[in-house]
Order: sequence, then C-alpha cells, then structure tokens
Amino acid sequence: MTGATSAAGPVIAVRDLVKTFTRDGRTVEAMRGFSLAIAEGEFVTVVGPSGCGKSTFLHMVGGFEPVTGGELLVDGRPVRGPGPDRGVVFQEFALFPWRTVAENVTWALEIAGRPRAERDAVAERLIAKVGLTHFRQHYPAELSGGMKQRVAIARTLAFDPRILLMDEPFGALDAQNRELMQEELQVIWNDTRKTVLFITHDIDEAIYLADRVVVFTARPGRLKADVRIDLPRPRAIEVKKTPAYAAYRNHIWDLLRDEVLLARREEG
Repeated sequence: MTGATSAAGPVIAVRDLVKTFTRDGRTVEAMRGFSLAIAEGEFVTVVGPSGCGKSTFLHMVGGFEPVTGGELLVDGRPVRGPGPDRGVVFQEFALFPWRTVAENVTWALEIAGRPRAERDAVAERLIAKVGLTHFRQHYPAELSGGMKQRVAIARTLAFDPRILLMDEPFGALDAQNRELMQEELQVIWNDTRKTVLFITHDIDEAIYLADRVVVFTARPGRLKADVRIDLPRPRAIEVKKTPAYAAYRNHIWDLLRDEVLLARREEG
C-alpha cells in the first residue's frame, strides 16, 4: 500500500523539509524532516491530527509561507512565492460579494487584461463545468455554500494553473453537500488531470478522491505513511461501500489513531 511517483519525475519535490515559528519568544517546530514527491497529474490527499502542519505544508507549496530548512521544489525550482502555476482553494469561499458568479470566475483574467470575449468564453465553459449555468448572473449572497465553493473552484481553474492546492475546501459544508462536491471534484479532475494536493481531516474523503493518501505524524509533522489507493477510476460514490474501500479506511485509521492520541496528550 505504499505510493510512488511516476518515471516522469516529480512536479512537487520535498526533501527534509523543516518549518518553525517563533511565538511569544519561543520556537515552535511545525514540521521536521518531511520528504515527499508528487508526479504530474496525481491527486494526493493529506491527513493527520490537528496542528500537525498539513495546512502549513500546503501554504509553503503555494509560496505563502517560507521554508525554514530543507528543500521544496516545484518543477525543479525552489518555491520563492506564489505563482500562476499554483491555484489555491481555501475552506473560506472568499468571493467578491459585489461581483456576479461570472465576474468572480473571470476576476483574475480581468486583472491580467484578457479581452472581454475571452473572459466570457472562459466563464461560460467553467460555469457549465461546475453546474451553475443558470446562476451565472447571481451574486454570492444568493448562493448556497456548495454553490459558492463551486464558484471558487471555477475561479481557480480560470487561469489554468498546473497545480491545484486545496485546503479543506469542503470542510464548511454539511455532509450531503460535501459528498456531492466530492463527486463533482472527481468529474473535474477526470476532465483536467491537474496535479492536486488536497488537505482534509476526513479519511473517507481522502480515500475517495486520491491516488495516494499521505499520513502526517503529530507535530512536528513528518511522513508516517504514503498509501496508494488502488481503486478504479472514474469512481462512483458507491465505491465507499466496497470491501476494498473499507480495508483502506481501516488501514489509514490504524496509522492515524496513535498520532491523534499523541496530539491530544500534548494539547492537554
């Protein structure tokens, strides 16, 4: 059940990564000696106990947090800051309330000076892809949480990043909408085959979406396991009812349980 990257080489390469923060005059070690490689087109999910450095890792890949030590490369180059090759979807929808769905989706293209006709074509294609054609002229206040997150995903796809970084994007949704969004993200990924790094607390979500599930230790975050998910694609939601899926869930929970208990002891 151990994962590996393809022979083409990693798009994201991490070697002996270290991240520390200084708070109230003391140093907090968020990550230590973390190594990982992600190949072109892979969908990799990350699970781990609270405070283990999952989101911090994604923010470093996105260029929002500097690396303290070790090496973090995207396409063989050190990450020095954010870039158009990496699109980020956060748990918060972060839509502009004064812009319509179509205007939110094409905001980055407008800032980049793309022609109106091109922006309209991109909006029409991506809004249809996320199933919101009849809502293209609506404002965020008129949308449900799931709809808002679909707009956020479409907006990220609009500038065609090579890598999608997703930080618990469905964490604020109710259980029913969360499952629907997982299915819709599967469809989008099958169409685009972007490289995806997806942070989640939900083991079921991690297994259902991923080619590989990366398990973090308790803080300081290190790689405990890299589990390849050998389930057929495209995946219907019914795959969650299969014995193979249950075996993956039990295996990952066994890996994670001790780390969650350790994190709780440290917090307490």
